[in-house]
Amino acid sequence: MVGLGTLVNMILILLGSTIGILIKGGLKKKFQETIMNALGLAVMFIGISGALAGLFYVEGNRLETMNIMLMIISLALGAFLGEWIDIEDRLDKLGESLKKSLKVKGEKGNGFVEGFVNSSLLFCVGAMAIIGSLQDGLARDPSMLIAKGVIDGVVAIFFASTLGIGVFFSILPLALYQGIITASASIIEPYLNDTLITNISFIGSILILGIGINMIFGKKIKVGNLLPAVIVPILYEIMTHLIDFIKFIS
Repeated sequence: MVGLGTLVNMILILLGSTIGILIKGGLKKKFQETIMNALGLAVMFIGISGALAGLFYVEGNRLETMNIMLMIISLALGAFLGEWIDIEDRLDKLGESLKKSLKVKGEKGNGFVEGFVNSSLLFCVGAMAIIGSLQDGLARDPSMLIAKGVIDGVVAIFFASTLGIGVFFSILPLALYQGIITASASIIEPYLNDTLITNISFIGSILILGIGINMIFGKKIKVGNLLPAVIVPILYEIMTHLIDFIKFIS
């Protein structure tokens, strides 16, 4: 069944969120704050590990750098496009609309938008979402998305235990994002290669680092407005092939 991986991923996030919301009621504020800081640290180091993997490689006995220009161009162009579209504000408004529609007020409403935005970004940004959705669409193999769902579900427990019910609704952008990739897998797959997927994951890891920083220090980085940065490696790949072709024919 095509789409089974995304469906299971959503169910596991819902299950984790539900457990987290039940736990939240019995946690004092100081525990919630400490757990949030601990999660922020974990998210930061997940981002750092992915970013370093994309920035460095070993050649002989030396550590060499790569993708410096890709990183700079991706983040700068992504920031420009994101600010122009104002993705962060649109995500915040979507979170506020959901909050009003559900009439979530008082203690339950605290952190709703933050939980929705942060968890949506975290669950959607990363190589597993892309590769798993392609596998689901092409080979009807949901195994990677199910594995991702287990990880997302565990994260959702702790997110929801501190930020509440907003995490529950992160399944909406996840369903849209992974669903589109799965449905169009046969069209996308011929244009993807290991290098491109690695580069997208590399830029995505930097955004994950930004999420972790925001979780600990408050909203210092508009991560939502940096989302177009993950598309720039695709343009970079096209430009590289175009330059190689021009060199070949000249």
